[in-house]
Amino acid sequence: MTQPLMPMATAVWLVDNTVLTFTQIAEFCQLHELEVQGIADGTVGAHIVGQDPTSSGQLSQEELDRCQADPSTRLKLTEDDVKAMPRTKGPRYTPVSKRQDKPDAIAWLVRHHPELTDLQISRLVGTTKPTIQSIRERSHWNIQNIKPQDPVGLGLCRQLELDEAVQVAAEKRDKAAAKAPSTEAEPAADQAEVDVEPAVPADGTEG
Repeated sequence: MTQPLMPMATAVWLVDNTVLTFTQIAEFCQLHELEVQGIADGTVGAHIVGQDPTSSGQLSQEELDRCQADPSTRLKLTEDDVKAMPRTKGPRYTPVSKRQDKPDAIAWLVRHHPELTDLQISRLVGTTKPTIQSIRERSHWNIQNIKPQDPVGLGLCRQLELDEAVQVAAEKRDKAAAKAPSTEAEPAADQAEVDVEPAVPADGTEG
């Protein structure tokens, strides 16, 4: 295990109950620093109940005190005697309480990051392509009540995951744009050759 069992809830508790820096909390919980700052500002994880990592044995009080005394140090997770199996990739699980927020998150992603593919959006918020398409086309049954909201603020994905998806989409877009001019340049070149041919008078003599 390389991060707390409930990273967002742990970050909420650390923000509220310690003087650790955003960097220390972000690295321990494997979150983006902006997410931790959002927790402190009340814009991220507002409804998440904090989880004390010391009570669950994931962090010792001595380790917590050590890092609070020195901002340059980093928290070390207490190792379990039995190693946890790594989580395999699969459909993202979304708590029942947050499932109604998915359409709002999809609408936000479609508006602010149109370069993202349906597959990327599906992986970020755990939804289906038909749902994404219906929101893109504004044919969703509840479209009038959908209000675009940042999926990170809603707790549906992490800032690191969103940044990575946007970067991948931007790279694909740039590659596609780089290929486009090469196919359009050929007709222009042919036209240039036609334009430089000398004009011949009607009587056939050269001027």
